[in-house]
Amino acid sequence: MNKRLSTALSAIVLLAFAGCAATPEPAPPAPAPAPAPAPRALPTPPPPPAPAPAPKAEKVTTASTVNFDFDRYVIRPDARSKLDDLVGKLRNVSLEVVIAVGHADRLGSDAYNMKLSVRRADSVKAYLVSKGVAASRIYTEGKGERQPIKDCKGSGKTKELIACLEPNRRVETEAVGSVTK
Repeated sequence: MNKRLSTALSAIVLLAFAGCAATPEPAPPAPAPAPAPAPRALPTPPPPPAPAPAPKAEKVTTASTVNFDFDRYVIRPDARSKLDDLVGKLRNVSLEVVIAVGHADRLGSDAYNMKLSVRRADSVKAYLVSKGVAASRIYTEGKGERQPIKDCKGSGKTKELIACLEPNRRVETEAVGSVTK
């Protein structure tokens, strides 16, 4: 009986091992993923402050007229004070442009008066630059004798005629810019 028992036990053991190898135990189910954490509510930042209203720029135009001696383009002392006043008015102005237009009286040739009127405008520009106005903002032009503002009788170079024509020997200066208010 021993032999039979041992054979039966051997068969059971073999069957047990064979059964284990043939039918694996099912793997346990994978654990369910952890639920995603609820999003954190961040505090709402306050809205940005409204931009301050832009300051308004107001256009400014100022002008000055200076006269010259007969056949000269050197700035006279009375003209310097007028140009100094003009520069003073431009201190708080964001300058866009200064236009200096030179003129001459009718005495002399057209070509000579044209050159003289340009020299007068250029002398005003040089003076304004010496007072701190940017040269790149100043434009000059000569009109010669084409735009007189006073008509006088006479044809010779008399003292009376030269004195009468003085208003025509001028540089008209106009400055344009803006002031922030």
